[in-house]
Parts: sequence; C-alpha cells; structure tokens
Amino acid sequence: MTTPTELTTVEPYPGLPLTVRDVGAGRPVLVLHGGAGPASVSGVVDHFAATSRVLAPTHPGWEDTPRPKWFAGVDDLVETYLDLLDDRDLRDVLVLGSSFGGWIAAEMAVRDRGRRIGGLVVMGAFGPRLEGHEVRFPTAPPGPPPGDGSGSGEGSEAGQGPGSGEGSRPGQGPGASAPRRGPSPAALQALAAYAGPTKSDPKLLHRLARVTVPALAVWGENDTVVPPDYGRAYAAAIPGARFELIAGAGHLPTREAPEATFAAIDAFLGAAAGR
Repeated sequence: MTTPTELTTVEPYPGLPLTVRDVGAGRPVLVLHGGAGPASVSGVVDHFAATSRVLAPTHPGWEDTPRPKWFAGVDDLVETYLDLLDDRDLRDVLVLGSSFGGWIAAEMAVRDRGRRIGGLVVMGAFGPRLEGHEVRFPTAPPGPPPGDGSGSGEGSEAGQGPGSGEGSRPGQGPGASAPRRGPSPAALQALAAYAGPTKSDPKLLHRLARVTVPALAVWGENDTVVPPDYGRAYAAAIPGARFELIAGAGHLPTREAPEATFAAIDAFLGAAAGR
C-alpha cells in the first residue's frame, strides 16, 4: 500500500523553493534520491513511513522544480539539507541516500557540526574519487521529448534490472506512456551543475574518516554504474561502516531486490540501536 503523499514547499533561502515530501511519525529519516528522481525512492519512503517520520526532498532541478543559477554544487544541497534538519530541530536523524543522493548523505555526515545525524545509509553511491575504481555514467538514450518532466537516473543501463533507472512522475499509472530509459535532459543538466565534470570530490574519501555515526553501504552485486568494489572501498573509508552486497540487484537495490535490501537495512538499524 502506498503511503499518502504529503508535499510541502519551504524556502530555506530567498528565491529557492524546496519541495519536501513529509510523511509518517517517529524517528526522523531523510531520504535523498539520485538522478532517477523522487519516484526512484518512493519504496524507501513507504517502508520507513510506517514507523518513522520521513522527509524526502526533491533536489532543485528535478521534476520541473526551479534551480537558481547560484545553486550549483553538492555543497549547496548539503548545507540546505542540514539547515532543513536545524529548522525543524530534528535529532538522531537517519540519512539515507541513493546514488547521487548517497554522495549528498555522506557529505552531510562529514559536515554535521550540530550532531543532528544519528545514522547513515548509502546505496550505490558515488562521490569520492577512488583510483582504480571506475564509475560508469550512462548518457541519455532516446526517450520522450525534452520537457516531458519524466525523471530518470544514473542506473538505467542495460543489465541493471527492471526499473533500475526508470523514473516517472509520481502518480504515473499503467495507462501512461512508457517511462524514459536513461536520464532526462533536465536531470542530466542538474546533475552536471551539482557534481561537476568529474562527478567526484577528491577530498571526500579522506574526510569520510570524520563520520562517527553507524554507517551502512548497500550495493547491488550487478551494479554496472558503481561497481561493488567501489562500494567496498567507500565503506572501508568510514570508521566501523558495514558493507552489504545484495544478490541479483543492480544500481537501485530497493527497487530490484526490495525484500533482501530492506532486510539488510533493518538488521543494521536494529544492531545499531542495540549498541
């Protein structure tokens, strides 16, 4: 059963409207999508909304949301979402990021001077520059014409599994046109603005040593966008982090192998709570 969508718009800075899905009650969970857009993490929101308060922002530039020209770096997203936690006085927040969202989540954990974050989960994430570990970003294949508003993401290469990178607008039903395979032009433009030409940060790998909260890296064994060896190196850079490989999954394991993926996440959270 899909959790009812409760969309709100806040303005953390003048001229920057931010759309946030806010559902559920309990421990706060911040869910950060990747290039595939909000639809790609709807299952994550639904899973946690049963027991937690979930905040799921739409990064400016996705789903036809405005992105001011000055808002053009991962650091802008990181500071905005840390401010979001501050403005709501949220504590012990679990931050979960998928793909590009995992980069944002990891940076948040590094910069969390207010100690708002209580746990970190990254899934098929990129961000650190890791020598010898290539990240393969697909380009946009043919699909619906530009401006149709359909979102998609980094993990839509062949072999990623059903729906691995297929995004669609929330509420798009079976009778709608087929979702785009591959990143939409708007998503590619926004991703390029935030991540830069290299789509990596050479300093992040070293800064991950500053993360002190329980952390989990979840990877699909068939992820051809961000290979599992990259994920293992990512996890190894975070003190005490666990690495979980999800059999049969590609770049978006919560969509391709949801039962196994959520079982791994829930087990990690249970163990962290018992510390």
